Amino acid sequence: MIALSFVNRHNFRYYRLALDFHDNYLKWLRILKITIEDVAREANVSAMTVSRALRNPEKVSTKTREKIEAVVERLGYVPDPAASALAAGRTNVIGVIVPSVTNNVFSDVMLGIYEQSEGSKWQIQLGNSRYSPLEEERLVRTFLSQKPAGLIISGLDQSETTAALLKAAKCRIVQIMECGSAPYDMMIGFSHLEASRAATHHLLEEGYRRPACISARLDPRSQRRLEGYRIACREAGIFDPRRIVTTPRPSTVTLGGELVADLLSKVPDTDAILCNNDDLALGAMFECQRRGIAIPETIGICGFNDLEMMAAANPSITSVRTHRMEMGRKSMQMMDDALSGKEPKVSNIDLGFEIMVRESTSRKKA
Repeated sequence: MIALSFVNRHNFRYYRLALDFHDNYLKWLRILKITIEDVAREANVSAMTVSRALRNPEKVSTKTREKIEAVVERLGYVPDPAASALAAGRTNVIGVIVPSVTNNVFSDVMLGIYEQSEGSKWQIQLGNSRYSPLEEERLVRTFLSQKPAGLIISGLDQSETTAALLKAAKCRIVQIMECGSAPYDMMIGFSHLEASRAATHHLLEEGYRRPACISARLDPRSQRRLEGYRIACREAGIFDPRRIVTTPRPSTVTLGGELVADLLSKVPDTDAILCNNDDLALGAMFECQRRGIAIPETIGICGFNDLEMMAAANPSITSVRTHRMEMGRKSMQMMDDALSGKEPKVSNIDLGFEIMVRESTSRKKA
């Protein structure tokens, strides 16, 4: 009897645990099954009013909206995004596709996008193509299948398939980071070719006559910067293909030093270096200092993008300033205006660039 009593008590304990679990399960199941009609009934409004309050709160009176929000919070109602997309023909998602999430250039652009979208009804979803055309195509397909309100995508050089998808897309599109004559919809950026050309002209104006160019990654934007350098050198009658050193490897400070070492082994009389980005420029400076080469007297160094470290370096490094955060903010503003029925006054914006002249190329002042 004692043993049987122990077993019964033991079984009863697990029986009660099972009941508690079942009750909690049913409770959560009821929450998960809460529909927009349940919210409407509790708030004493129509389901259409609830839907409008959740999707376009500005179209519902403050009193009604607050009442609906209170019911939504109390019941734990979570809108079904698929149902919302089906009803509205689109979601409130803005997809953003960039080639890197670790590169400071794109981090600044994203910061601008997030700042501009803060407090709005738009939800930003980020895709990282990792400089791969195939991955970019996959991301575009994925986003479009989810019926986004819009897409913000980097560059002009999509694959033929991706370009066809974007041209046929039933959502608004903003291309960023570059300027071109035939955007899919809207565009904001600057000319990488003209920026590099202007930077090369700056080196020539400072008295450098044998400028070189080092470049990494070799994505389309990098190649346009190389072309700007070539054009400026040809215009001055000094182009020498030996002074171009490139690699498909990702940019790093260390790589900048390696490229400069390679450059100087081939053409040691080089007197200026245009770097494809600021990481390479910092590495170039370190390598020149290691070799005891005076900057800017013997050699000038110019970066591209003008990250914070350019002004902080010693000597401070000249760089091409690109307006990245402004680009992010304005691209999101263009998107918001277009989706709100206020077409942007200008749908193709060139933000330009600035040559931030610092100690590393101020030869005339040295």
